[in-house]
Amino acid sequence: MAARLFSLHNVPDDEAEEVRELLTSHALDFYESPEGNWGISMPAIWLYDEEQLPQARALIAEYQKKRLIRVREEYALLQKNAMNRTMLDVIKENPLRFAIYVAFIAMVLYFSTQPFLEIGK
Repeated sequence: MAARLFSLHNVPDDEAEEVRELLTSHALDFYESPEGNWGISMPAIWLYDEEQLPQARALIAEYQKKRLIRVREEYALLQKNAMNRTMLDVIKENPLRFAIYVAFIAMVLYFSTQPFLEIGK
């Protein structure tokens, strides 16, 4: 019987591809369930053979530990070289989009608080 091994919900493409390669390199038979047209299904990697589940979970746990260390080192290197993207960088890249977002947020706040402000009058 099939067993769900790894959820692909909100998983970066590179991580999903690395997990696929890891399973393939260890000769573990798997298949994927897609997210679906509306994004409400459960995207996941499933094992055909439930008996391989402990081995596969151990492989993925080890992989995730290594990935965590690697990604943290990459981020630290970006910070050290002042190459990491900050909020100010995002605003500078597209100031019009930022202004539209701020205006929309202000509009939502105004319309959601206006009825309560009118009660006191």
